[in-house]
Amino acid sequence: MLIGAALFAAPAQALQTTDRPTAASALPPAAPDPAALDPAAPASVDPLAITALDLRMTVPVSIGGGAPWPFIIDTGAERTVVSGELVRRLRLTPGPVRRVLTMAGTTLAPTALLPGLRVGKLDSLPIEAPVFARANLGAIGMLGIDALQGQKVAIDFVSDTMTLAPSGKRRRPSARRDEIVIVAKSLYGQLIVTDARWRGRRIAVVIDTGSPVTVANLALLRIARKPPPSLGTMTLIAASGVAIPANAYLLDRVEIGGVSLLGVSVAVAEVAPFRRFGLSDRPALLLGMETLRLFRAVDIDFANRTIVLKLSR
Repeated sequence: MLIGAALFAAPAQALQTTDRPTAASALPPAAPDPAALDPAAPASVDPLAITALDLRMTVPVSIGGGAPWPFIIDTGAERTVVSGELVRRLRLTPGPVRRVLTMAGTTLAPTALLPGLRVGKLDSLPIEAPVFARANLGAIGMLGIDALQGQKVAIDFVSDTMTLAPSGKRRRPSARRDEIVIVAKSLYGQLIVTDARWRGRRIAVVIDTGSPVTVANLALLRIARKPPPSLGTMTLIAASGVAIPANAYLLDRVEIGGVSLLGVSVAVAEVAPFRRFGLSDRPALLLGMETLRLFRAVDIDFANRTIVLKLSR
């Protein structure tokens, strides 16, 4: 089955984390207030003002029983992260500094204690969340694997919505006529698809809803006798704010679960998550939202390690 080509999107922000304590540190600095520097300047915009962009493909998350905030669901992140702006607004209790693995590698990051998260009718235990600047996250907050275990993420690209619901152990769902059901492997909580190929070679695919773009490693390029068409260069922005240069390419055909995706644009960079998953020398993709949008909908069931790809009608 064939699905049409994707457009190339903006730079990515994505996060993978580890959990090792270190010394204390301050929160990311707040953006300066122009009015404080120049009394004649107009008052600054609320750093947590919610725009239409914030409401797209997010879920409302309440912290400690308070008002909900729009969070992105990030299936490529081991831990939930929050913006420094939200931490200051809610006056959350600071936690210890941790070593955090971002796209750019390991860095030291402050944490904040979230006294319980609520998404719809779902509640989670208190979470210690790394803190980064909202501008680098591209979001007010992001729900990671620590809040998604035992849950099912449903992404509907027709209505441009994400939902989260509890999932219990059950038999593998049977595929309907316009669906592909994939059973994935679990590593550090993430689901890794091994039923995928490019240029006739098997590749690994990690579903990463926290990244706007799809990222490929250098090992994937090496399996091609002839390099794919170049789309130029771009820059990926890690959660820590570090800029990662990348070369962009257009892959002619990527097969996932028996579905052929035509014209998949990727950013090629040897980012840290590939090393985390042991995929530095194995052809692999971090499948971002731009590529996932080639489907009508995507369901990710962590409890049953299944991914359902619903084809466009």
